[in-house]
Amino acid sequence: MYKISLIQARQLFIQKQLLTETKLPKGKAGTYKVIDQLGYVQIDTISVIERSHHLVLYNRNPNYEHKHLYDLQAKDKKIFEYWAHAASFVPMKDYRYYLPRMKQKHVYGSWIYNWVEKNRAVLKIVKKRIEKEGALSASDFEDEPNRKRGPWWDWKPAKMALEILFWQGILMVKERRSFQRIYDLTERVLPKGTYTTLPKDKEERQFFIKRALQAMGVANEYDIRNYISIKKNLTPYLKSFEKAGEIEQVEIESLKNPYFILTKDLVRLNKDKTDLGNEVHFLSPFDNLVIIRNRIKAIFDFDYTLECYVPKHKRKYGYFSLPILWQGNLVGLLDPKADRANETFLIQNLHLHDQRIEYKRFGPAFAQVLNDFAEFHKCPKIQFNKNISHKILKYF
Repeated sequence: MYKISLIQARQLFIQKQLLTETKLPKGKAGTYKVIDQLGYVQIDTISVIERSHHLVLYNRNPNYEHKHLYDLQAKDKKIFEYWAHAASFVPMKDYRYYLPRMKQKHVYGSWIYNWVEKNRAVLKIVKKRIEKEGALSASDFEDEPNRKRGPWWDWKPAKMALEILFWQGILMVKERRSFQRIYDLTERVLPKGTYTTLPKDKEERQFFIKRALQAMGVANEYDIRNYISIKKNLTPYLKSFEKAGEIEQVEIESLKNPYFILTKDLVRLNKDKTDLGNEVHFLSPFDNLVIIRNRIKAIFDFDYTLECYVPKHKRKYGYFSLPILWQGNLVGLLDPKADRANETFLIQNLHLHDQRIEYKRFGPAFAQVLNDFAEFHKCPKIQFNKNISHKILKYF
């Protein structure tokens, strides 16, 4: 079995994630390149700063603009929305490999099975309206009168019907307007000539194995399953790939699990020297680099929990703390908030692992990137919480 160092594993991962000084095509072509390389970009609703998908794309493409996503989805039809790791933007060329998920039958007795059984009439009404009227959003449908609302996820019946028809592949998201999904019939959204033959089981699983390794460089089976949520046993397919010479098993120093790498990447690993430069990145909690928490604990020795789901009095690092990446290490957490009304970028909390940082190099890079980050949020003024007392402040 080949042996690689932990540093090599980190550097390859960061390189595959396009978080090195990678030259990208200009404009939305560069944005598409990022989505294609990563395999998906997760969509999230939290907007204390820019939503996660914008942060993921900005971190890799400094020329990123919000309209890139709209154009790629609504006009160019080069990306579509579906469930990858979670709700995500996915390259349209991968559409066929998501068909098995769309065709999967709901488990008997599950909440979704029961809802469908009770609401078939609602599904028919919603679909017929879209057939006749064209693309519609959830706001185009009225709620049931006097319905008692449950928790936040207790959608009105028409909204639930739209989501189920979307999960089943009957509807697609044509575009988003003010972040609201606009649904239409799949046959009216899919580009002409899209290959829609259902892949065989082996073909589907091997596709997602390659997708995951392309984006992570080196990964164990748990990582591969969880990168684009594949809730299936991959062991025989990994063995088949290995036998065919397309992947290799590797051992990473100090880590127990066997890891896998594309053979072509293993060949390059000892030839190419990755220059991580001096860039600092503030990563979304849903960024592809950090989304598998067990993985970043193993590869980066970095414990991370998103605390927006933690009661306020139990938070240690902040509501929406962003992992800070610098020179191949995760070196701390930044908890910002965009006060758009006052054009001020608030730094509510900051934690840095001093032992991992050479401040003479890190300090100026941190200050420059934070200024750029604030400008991206249209908040040119930066204000640190008065409780933050750290030597990093001298660089501002």
